Amino acid sequence: MKKIQISPSILSADFSQLGNEIKKLEEGGADLIHVDVMDGHFVPNLTIGPPVIENLRKYTKLPFDVHLMISPVHNYIESYARAGADIITIHPEATENLKETIILIKKFSKKVGVSLNPKTEINTLIDEIENIDLVLVMSVNPGFGGQKFMPEVLDKIKELKKIKDERQLKFNIEVDGGINFNNSKIILKAGADILVSGTTIFKENNGDIKSNIEKLKSM
Repeated sequence: MKKIQISPSILSADFSQLGNEIKKLEEGGADLIHVDVMDGHFVPNLTIGPPVIENLRKYTKLPFDVHLMISPVHNYIESYARAGADIITIHPEATENLKETIILIKKFSKKVGVSLNPKTEINTLIDEIENIDLVLVMSVNPGFGGQKFMPEVLDKIKELKKIKDERQLKFNIEVDGGINFNNSKIILKAGADILVSGTTIFKENNGDIKSNIEKLKSM
C-alpha cells in the first residue's frame, strides 16, 4: 500500500500560537509542515515572511514545505532557503526563467517544487520535470483558505502520474485546496502522494488534529 503523506497548512492554524500548533501537528503524525507565503501582489492576500519561518524552525524537525506565492519569486529564494525552508515551491508564472530559479533553489541544497494553478498546463514545467522533486497541483485558485475542491484537476493529477510512471521519475505529486474526508480518496486514487489540508485538520472533530490526520491517512 502506498504511504500517504500529510502536509498540514498552517494557514488555518491559530497564528497567536503557531509554535504550539506546529508541535501538535508533529505529535499528531504530520509528515511535513505546509507554509503558504503570499505577497498581496501575486495573490490577493498577505501572510508570513522569512523571519517568522526562522523563528518557527525551532519547534519541529519536520520538513518545512514552503509554497511561495510571490513575484518576482527569484529575488526571494535565498531568504526563504536561509530561513529554514526544506522544500521551496514556486509558480512558473512568478519567474522570468523557470530553469534558472530551479538551479538557484538547488544551489541552496533545497528540494524544488513547482506549482500548477487550476488553469496552468503541465506543459509549463514539462521541460524541467526531471529536475523537480515535487509538483504541487492547486485544486483551488491560490490566495485564500477554505475554498471548495475543484474536481476538474483530477485529470491533471492522473496525467502527472502517467508521466511519472512512464519516465520512471521520483517527483511527488502534492495536491492543495479544499481537501476533506469526502474527496481525499479520489484524489489519492488519481495519483497524489501528498495531501495538503488546513481547514479539515484544524477544524474538524472539534479540532482533534491527531484524529483528523489519522483519518486522512487511512483513506
